[in-house]
Amino acid sequence: MEGVGVPAAAGAPGQAPPEEEEEEGEGEEGEPPEGPPEEEAPGGARRGSRRAGMALPDPAGAAAGEQEASSSLPRRSSIIKDPANQKGGQKKTVSFSSMPSEKKISSAGDCISFMQAGCELKKVRPNSRLYNRFFTLDGDLQALRWEPSKKDPDKARLDISAIREIRPGKNTETFRHNGLADQLCEDCALSILHGDDYESLDLVARSADVANIWVSGLRYLVSRLRQGPDPPGAGREPPRLAWLRSVFEEADEEGNGILPEEAAVRLIRRLAPALKEARIRLRFKEIQRSKEKLTTRVTREEFCEVFGELCTRPEVYFLLVQISKNKEFVDAGDLLLFLEAEQGVAGASEDLCRDIVRRYEPSEEGRRLGFLAIDGFTRYLLSPECDLFDPEQRKVTQDMSRPLSHYYISSSRSPRWAAERRGGPADEVRGYERALRTGCRSVQLDVRDGPDGEPVLDGAAPAPPSFRLALEVIDRFAFAASAFPLILCLDHRCSVQQQKVMARHLKGVFGPKLFGGRPPGPDAPLPSPEELRGRVVVEGRKLPPGWTAPEGDVPDDRDGAGARRPLRLCRELSDLLAVGRSGLCPRDLREAAGGRGPWEIRSFSEPEASRLANESPEDLVNHNKRFLSRVHPAPGRTDSGNPNPQDFWNSGCQMVTMDFQTPGPMMDLHTGWFLQNGGCGYVLRPAVMRDEVSYFSANTKGAVPGISPQALHVKVISGQNFPKPKGAGAKGDVTDPYVCVEVHGIPADCSERRTKTVRQNGDDPVFDETFEFRLALPELAVVRFVVLDDDYIGDDFIGQYSVPFDCLQQGYRHVPLLSFAGEPLDRASLFVHVAVAGRGGGGGGGGGGAGGRAQKRSLSGRIGKRAREYTLLRNTGLRAVDDVFKMAVHPLREATDVKENLQSAIVSVKELCGLPPIASLKQCMLTLSSRLLSSDNTPSVSFVMKDNFPYLEPLGTIPDVQKKVLSAYDLMIQESRILIDTADGIHEKIVQCQKAGMEFHESLHAFGAKEGLKGRKLNKAIESFAWNITVLKVSPESHSFTHSVVFTERLLCAEHRIKLLGECSKTINRLNSLPAVSVEYIEDSEGVDSFDRLY
Repeated sequence: MEGVGVPAAAGAPGQAPPEEEEEEGEGEEGEPPEGPPEEEAPGGARRGSRRAGMALPDPAGAAAGEQEASSSLPRRSSIIKDPANQKGGQKKTVSFSSMPSEKKISSAGDCISFMQAGCELKKVRPNSRLYNRFFTLDGDLQALRWEPSKKDPDKARLDISAIREIRPGKNTETFRHNGLADQLCEDCALSILHGDDYESLDLVARSADVANIWVSGLRYLVSRLRQGPDPPGAGREPPRLAWLRSVFEEADEEGNGILPEEAAVRLIRRLAPALKEARIRLRFKEIQRSKEKLTTRVTREEFCEVFGELCTRPEVYFLLVQISKNKEFVDAGDLLLFLEAEQGVAGASEDLCRDIVRRYEPSEEGRRLGFLAIDGFTRYLLSPECDLFDPEQRKVTQDMSRPLSHYYISSSRSPRWAAERRGGPADEVRGYERALRTGCRSVQLDVRDGPDGEPVLDGAAPAPPSFRLALEVIDRFAFAASAFPLILCLDHRCSVQQQKVMARHLKGVFGPKLFGGRPPGPDAPLPSPEELRGRVVVEGRKLPPGWTAPEGDVPDDRDGAGARRPLRLCRELSDLLAVGRSGLCPRDLREAAGGRGPWEIRSFSEPEASRLANESPEDLVNHNKRFLSRVHPAPGRTDSGNPNPQDFWNSGCQMVTMDFQTPGPMMDLHTGWFLQNGGCGYVLRPAVMRDEVSYFSANTKGAVPGISPQALHVKVISGQNFPKPKGAGAKGDVTDPYVCVEVHGIPADCSERRTKTVRQNGDDPVFDETFEFRLALPELAVVRFVVLDDDYIGDDFIGQYSVPFDCLQQGYRHVPLLSFAGEPLDRASLFVHVAVAGRGGGGGGGGGGAGGRAQKRSLSGRIGKRAREYTLLRNTGLRAVDDVFKMAVHPLREATDVKENLQSAIVSVKELCGLPPIASLKQCMLTLSSRLLSSDNTPSVSFVMKDNFPYLEPLGTIPDVQKKVLSAYDLMIQESRILIDTADGIHEKIVQCQKAGMEFHESLHAFGAKEGLKGRKLNKAIESFAWNITVLKVSPESHSFTHSVVFTERLLCAEHRIKLLGECSKTINRLNSLPAVSVEYIEDSEGVDSFDRLY
């Protein structure tokens, strides 16, 4: 077979001459793993049976479909208008055929069988060439062989005993320097390190499934070899088989080892409720045909076989083998390390692990011995504990003592159009109930004069409900989902007489819950949600302050710009309104703010708010620091469609009114966003939108001052139990799903990526694709997972789930899918892996790569001093002010340098451990400890404490590869010492500069006038001043180092390793004490919690 190669400069695969062959004798020494991980390249497209999940791949299959993955975007899921992401769609097809039955991977034996049958892998050489080779495992399980090769057959082999490590992914020197690395799929790559010098055999499989089989199988063989001929548990029946045998025997009342098919199907359904009965029956029939059986009775062996094939998720099996050190079950110790290092579970303990085993392990033996076999582990991963959404966010976690204007508020528009669409007034009133039950905290009531002197809701229904009926429904459910204040937005054009009736009803229905207190002064701040707990606040047009007459006229601007019809108000109703409403939208928000107080809300139409957000984004943000803003849909939205709330949240608008009865992508975003903070309907806005002296523009293309960018890594692994799209009966039983991952936030962060399509498998498709999103303002980001059917002609929506970035749990998680109407889909979910890392290099303040564009993963975090870009302070044009800020330039550069130097050292250690940059420091230390073992599994180094810092010293002569590891480790410790020694001093200098700058805040206008600045120049100086203060500002929380030791508790048994990691966590917490001054900032400034998220 010919080698496939291309010169490094060419960048595209080509054909090598037939006679050209790699020099097997030129294998490089095991260089440190520095290959940049590639996330976006897809794995080979797989055709899995609808009956089974990931089918055992065909060893001889071609790599067809490898380019399909990211070539197109979903047609209906996208709500991001990014032309760069709009690629050509795939042609839809209709198929009524089923896929052939194929055996699934459910045990180490299946992996071994596959490897012995052999398959084609691409062999990667440092000269940027790829060679197709057919790899097999010897029948005696002692060696790997590959062919064709011009070398002696004994040289085209690798003894299992020589293997030191098996690395998944592109994490070796060969991958790092190969010219084709960016075109190779991260999840399809693997490397076999062998010999004392850790030489690498680098391979690329045709799919991630095949790569997982080789990694799991080889790890099992290496572990088996190291444990000796009689490993612990040898000869014992596998835990799952023992459990299934006991379950079968319990159901076999006659004791003859046979069950009727009907009983066997019921038993499997009882053990695995998510399985469809039709799949179970089909598999039994296939076995009967293959064995030419004349009876439908099921033996115990057949029962175990069918259960294993249908209930084993290969991706979960591969994970179990990985974390259990190649066993087929995880014990309490394995589970503890998994929870700490991978899942980021704070306070994990052996007691917690034992409790998990007790609750999720189905077998009595497993519960007694304290381990999870594959079925118990699967149940645990599917449990609420492993949901993507952080359970802590199901409680109120934010500060609720700030003014109302500091929060986003879940808001509903009047459901008048819903009543028309559904044909009756009862639906209109029930619309309020639905909104309030989901945590809505601001509802709109449109009221008009009604018959018999009773005001009614202003809807299109023939017999609209009365105003009092609406109030009674609202009162009944006002605090069903949240105890925090409910805001009633009152819009009316009622006569004075019916206004008096409205006032009477408001007092009669709400009684003491009605908040009617007048503000202590025109500039008094708004009360907080905590102060207004359990109260109803009414907002609307009201008479001017100090008005004493019984009635008065106010302008009515409900018809839009330019329409100022006078509206006569009675004082009785006006006095009940705690918050007033301003008039028409001004052209200049700075001028409009004059003479207004915080107790007056500004109501914007959708077009008005969009214009201000585009033309004056900074002014709109500053306006919303003091005043409440409500955005209502454009008058032309007669179909009750919803605006994109993210567009207005980005500018700090607190209330974006939505029609809760109209589902769709916009409502998905709104619902997902307000899941956080206990679903109470109030979400604290980012500090840059609240602080009086701060700078923020949603339209920024670079880093946001004072905010540390984050990198979000999402691996879409598999799906479970996808339903057919609504109305899909015409296309039979076939579902061809793919997944779209969307990020919504400020424009620079918006991005969208999709997986390949898995043909004809809606039951358990495997995707195995990884994406990276870079976020400039993660606090405002919402991540949306959408599952679509690529094979359905028409509506291709299957399910979705939207979650705020700050509510993501890291590690291996299941994503529960919701229907188009927002209802949970029965047992439908996505299995994903999530990791969050601070940006380590790349991109400057406004350079390419900032924001959310999905990018290829790179280990280029180690940027030299010359390549670094520092956040620059802006010149205000005020000499005295600029002189103060100039004093901060040097400490800011120092802060960036010490942080980047430490980050570079940490990345180097990760590379040498063969780990990607998203790996936790715990994982790195675990790998490091195993790497520093000699060939007889004894330590080759010792830990020595010097000046309270842990160092590594070799015990005798060690290989070159271990010398490189020690050198990188020593550099990390040295950079840690430098940071710890200098952090307090740098921090103090920056704080003093910030305090000195703030002394000019009150007199900034006077300074400007003295320097001759006015108009635009003065506004620009004020803006630059706010930018500089934001850059220098450090949150009080980031000063604390008190939790540094907690991070390392129970990480490893060896006390000296705990000390080592304790120092590392202390270092990172010190790093957090410095302000965010660079786009290469390591992580955010939230203390030890942020450290856990990154490391």
